[in-house]
Amino acid sequence: MTATETHLPAPKAPTTVEHVLTLDCPEGPGIVHAVSGFLLEHGCDIIDNNQFGERSEGHFFMRVHFASEGDDSTLQALRDSFAPVAEKFGMRWQLERHGSKRRVLIMVSKFGHCLNDLLFRARIGELPVDVVAVVSNHRDHQDLVEWHGIPFHHIPVTADTKPDAEARLMELVDGLDVELVVLARYMQVLSDDLTRKLDGRAINIHHSFLPSFKGAKPYHQAYARGVKTVGATAHYVNAELDEGPIISQQVVDVDHTYGPEDLVAAGRDTECKALSNAVRWHCEGRVILQGNRTVVLR
Repeated sequence: MTATETHLPAPKAPTTVEHVLTLDCPEGPGIVHAVSGFLLEHGCDIIDNNQFGERSEGHFFMRVHFASEGDDSTLQALRDSFAPVAEKFGMRWQLERHGSKRRVLIMVSKFGHCLNDLLFRARIGELPVDVVAVVSNHRDHQDLVEWHGIPFHHIPVTADTKPDAEARLMELVDGLDVELVVLARYMQVLSDDLTRKLDGRAINIHHSFLPSFKGAKPYHQAYARGVKTVGATAHYVNAELDEGPIISQQVVDVDHTYGPEDLVAAGRDTECKALSNAVRWHCEGRVILQGNRTVVLR
C-alpha cells in the first residue's frame, strides 16, 4: 500500500423494518392498485398479501405484510402518507410494526388450563403479547401468575359488588394501556355497559359450540344429548351471552364411551387451542370485524 492509499469504511447496509397494514372498505375498482402503488412509491417490498372481497355485501378486506428501509420513525411517516389513500376509499385501517406485542390483560376464575396455556405460549414467544396483568375473582392461580412475573389482581365479585368490581377492572385496563382483554374461563357475565366499553377488544372462550349448551355444566348437557363431537368457540364479547362474533373454533370426535368427565378432558384441549388461535390472529392484525361476523385473513 502506498502512502497515498487509504481504506474507506464499507457503506452500511440499509436497515430494514417490517410492517402490517390491515384494512377494509366498500368494494370498488382500484383498491389493490392504490395500495400496491403506495407501497411501490415508498420503496416497500410486499412479503405476504391476503385479501377477500365479500361480493354479497360489497365489502373488501386486505392484510399486507411488507418491508421497507428505515428505522422506528418510519412507521409514523408511512401512516401519515397512507392517510389520504385510506380517505379516498373510505377505509378502516391500521398500520403496525410487524411482530409488535399487544398489551393484554387476562381474566380467569377457577379453571386454569386456558390461563396456563396462554402464559406458556407468551413466555416462549409463540404469541405476540405482553401480558401486563391477570385479574381473577378467586386466588387459585395467584402463585402461577406471580411465578411468571406478572402482577395478579384479586377482584371478588358478588351481585352487590359487581359495579365496583367492573370499575376496578376498567381502571386497570385504562391505567395499563391494555389493548386486549382475554376471558380465559372467567365465569362471570360482564355487564352491558362493560361490554360496550370493551367492544372489539375483549375475547372470550365458550366451552362448547355456540349457541348449544349455554350456562352451567355444558359437557354434562352434551353427555345427556349423546353428542358425537365436542368443541370450543373463541369469540368477541358483546351484550349477547356467548354469542359474539366468532373468531376461532376447534372440535374433537367423541363417542358413547365418553362420560361427562371424559368430555371435560377432551374439551380442555379444544378450549386452549381455539383461544390461543383467536388471541394470536387478533394480535397479528388478521381479524376484521364486520357486523356480527369476522373475516380472518390467515
